[in-house]
Amino acid sequence: MPLIVTPDPDPDPNPNPTLIQFNRGSQQMCGIVGLFLKDKNLEPELGMMLSDMLVTMTDRGPDSAGIAIYGNDEKSDGKITIQSDNPDENFKNLDNEISALTGSSVSLKIKSTHAVLNVETSSIPAVRRALKEVRPNVRIMSAGDTIEIYKEVGLPKDVAARFDVSKMSGTHGIGHTRMATESAVTTMGAHPFSTGNDQCLVHNGSLSNHNSLRRKLRREGVHIETENDTEVGAAYLTYKMQQGSTLGEALESSLDDLDGFFTFLVGTKDGFGVVRDPIACKPAVMAETDQYVAFGSEYRALVNLPGIEEARVWEPEPATVYFWTH
Repeated sequence: MPLIVTPDPDPDPNPNPTLIQFNRGSQQMCGIVGLFLKDKNLEPELGMMLSDMLVTMTDRGPDSAGIAIYGNDEKSDGKITIQSDNPDENFKNLDNEISALTGSSVSLKIKSTHAVLNVETSSIPAVRRALKEVRPNVRIMSAGDTIEIYKEVGLPKDVAARFDVSKMSGTHGIGHTRMATESAVTTMGAHPFSTGNDQCLVHNGSLSNHNSLRRKLRREGVHIETENDTEVGAAYLTYKMQQGSTLGEALESSLDDLDGFFTFLVGTKDGFGVVRDPIACKPAVMAETDQYVAFGSEYRALVNLPGIEEARVWEPEPATVYFWTH
């Protein structure tokens, strides 16, 4: 049985962490990063640190990039992040139209091809229905109390700059730069994928049973929009948690139910989790200090983090679940 691991106070430090990125070969298939902050003083710098981590992974996947930021908004208003290929037309007066349809207070913050609708958390389902009615071509990237997802085709540095990610604050976040293998290079094919409130997933690898699993999940009423295998992984975890599993239990179940080679990095409102398949052929490295927990496909993603020289650095074990919560 896989072991569910909470942060270990005494993992064996790797004596030469720079070798981690090479010890399973140099397969280039996507780059993923994650940062979970323990030190509230670092929260204003989350976007800047996470963007820098992702940019270092550019050569692992230059097709598209995306970042999920979990904000430290203590007001707990709901957020729906949306995307449009024609933002000037689709975002114009959208907040007033949604407000008129739902009777809820709605405000709109536009960032290039994306926008964030700030609404009452209880009105999120009604706002989603109203969006489908008045702007059927607008895509929902994420919804919840704290999550915002920004993703587009292009290099990580360009995507991060486009959405001013470096200026965003928050408690934790995850990012992905993509080398497409299972679906076309499009905005909707980019990671992260979100299939539940305040939940998202990035993935390095390839799931071999995603088509059959997609059919099963759709029969259970789970909405899956694309043909991307990563969205199936995200939907699977959301479904398991809707059935009562914790994040750790859902990740553990994935080791039995998902076939293929994968490293998952999952975000929730309270924290994030990591799991690798039993063979663990996709590279991964983690670091922990008193200020943060960090994840990268390669060690070079972590080198600019504060205090990395003193961090405990290790390679996540195969078929082992790690998770941290605030």
